[in-house]
Amino acid sequence: MHAVMTVDTKPRNFAAEPISDTEAAAMFRAAVNLFRLWRLTDEQAATLLDLPLRSYGRWKSGQIGRISRDGKARLSNLMGIHKALRIIFREPQRGYDWVQAGNAVFGGRSALQVVLGGDLTDLMRVRRYLDDERGGW
Repeated sequence: MHAVMTVDTKPRNFAAEPISDTEAAAMFRAAVNLFRLWRLTDEQAATLLDLPLRSYGRWKSGQIGRISRDGKARLSNLMGIHKALRIIFREPQRGYDWVQAGNAVFGGRSALQVVLGGDLTDLMRVRRYLDDERGGW
């Protein structure tokens, strides 16, 4: 005889933990390395992070300032793009090169050209596309 167990199917409230300042600083340092691998200029990197060029240069040299909520979201999306590319491409260099290559899904523009639009939603658009390509979550 089988026992019947009740299963609680009530949706649970989900609240994501905010990104801490320590985590954001670590993501910034990782992003600087990623920008090097993507062959970005400091001007392009500053645009992606929505930082003045002088601030980016100061932060890049190790004097990381306060990272805003928007900045944390930008860093999170950049790390998501990097993760998706590492999953999609077995050879890391192919993923780094993909960022600069034209893509039909972006109307012939590269992912870099899309994200250099400067809005957080530009980063989110590329991340969403890559997440879909790799199979989502």
